[in-house]
Amino acid sequence: MANANITTVNPATGKDIASYQYMTDAEVERIIDESHDAFLKWRETSHDERAKVIASISAKLLEYKDELAKLMTEERGKTYEHSLQEVDLCRSICDYTANVGVAALADDEREIKGIKKGIVTYQPIGIIYGIQPWNYPAYQVIRYTIANLMAGNSILLKHASNVTGSGLLIEKILHESDLPKALFRTLVISHDQSEKIIEHTKVRGVTLTGSEKAGAIVAQQAAKVLKKTVMELGSNDAFIVLEDADLELAAATCAFARLYNNGETCVAAKRFVVVDSVYDKFRELLISEFEKYTVGDPMDEATKVGPLSTAKQRDTLTRQVDASIENGATVAYQATLASDLAPAGAFYPPTILENITEDQPAYKDELFGPVAALIRAKDEEDAFRIANDSRYGLGGGVFSKDEDKAIRLASKYFDTGMVYINGYSLVQPGLPFGGVKQSGYGREHGGFGIKEFVNIKAVHVVDRAP
Repeated sequence: MANANITTVNPATGKDIASYQYMTDAEVERIIDESHDAFLKWRETSHDERAKVIASISAKLLEYKDELAKLMTEERGKTYEHSLQEVDLCRSICDYTANVGVAALADDEREIKGIKKGIVTYQPIGIIYGIQPWNYPAYQVIRYTIANLMAGNSILLKHASNVTGSGLLIEKILHESDLPKALFRTLVISHDQSEKIIEHTKVRGVTLTGSEKAGAIVAQQAAKVLKKTVMELGSNDAFIVLEDADLELAAATCAFARLYNNGETCVAAKRFVVVDSVYDKFRELLISEFEKYTVGDPMDEATKVGPLSTAKQRDTLTRQVDASIENGATVAYQATLASDLAPAGAFYPPTILENITEDQPAYKDELFGPVAALIRAKDEEDAFRIANDSRYGLGGGVFSKDEDKAIRLASKYFDTGMVYINGYSLVQPGLPFGGVKQSGYGREHGGFGIKEFVNIKAVHVVDRAP
């Protein structure tokens, strides 16, 4: 396409997929006006009717499941199996929200001394603008969209450029559901245009999933115009293996939690912090588990790890690993890539680094790819110290056969928004998702996301003269 602004590339082959032109400022302004007008009507729709519409989105996602999964695999390299699972997750979010949304948004009537009664009501505020990443092209969109549609808001999406096709297909899917079309629009725009949307008076909230750098920029842009934001940012989650852990379970789980989705998951195991007494045995088991993960064509059923999303992402990870090694890290394991992989593909071999110290990227930064940092801790107390010695605080894990102890330690001492006990479940629509520190703020899922962008309004029923 002549004068294209965005060209998507298949990271498994390096070949171009499609090209897109940015929308004009006039097109964007028209879409914002239409979105606002649609919101004014949608907010009058009952909670029950909104739930029915959201159920229709779930049904339409099922209809497009294969097409959407294949496009996500083509655009960002995740395995087809994982893409299919992602669509299933999107449907579960729709189903959960349709089931619990009505009760979650119901007015809360309270007995208040001095007045007849008080009512807390949850009212929508308008257009919610989402800036979303490429690692889960459908889930990241559905996560904020469905909660906010249930709340009565309208949605604008700026998707990552390398998954532009997925963003437009999601728009098509929602437009073929029972949802009024102007309530969800995908914008193909530049960063400069994006800042103008944040400033727009008809846009009432901004949510971003991405890097801490991007989050800081967007949060500042929104703060200048006093707009609420939700930020889901980076992480370098630590999974702690205690002395009484089931080591085989821990090793299998940690390998899966590091390599799932090609290692490109924010809430993924990135640092394995293992107490000294079981370190050597766990190391042996972990290497054995990593050896089971085949790297290859993401459409091949035998493939467990596909390419990274882009060549740029691969090069960034390479620099981080090289810098860690230059500062003393050693390679405990690294897979050998098959010779028949496309030379232009963005593949990176699953890798385990050890002898990790505080001055290495593998310790302090987020390595977004199939690279694990194996860290030896002196004991339980030292393990939690290392786990919390991070500017991030998204997720983490604890492995111990004493489940009650693991829950107590995780609840009291893990400075993160989420913790997994003796396993890894990625995301559950019924539990809140979000982090602390440089991992961001705000919560999605579990009924919390529905109320992030609502006006929590207090109605004082006085019914008496002063």
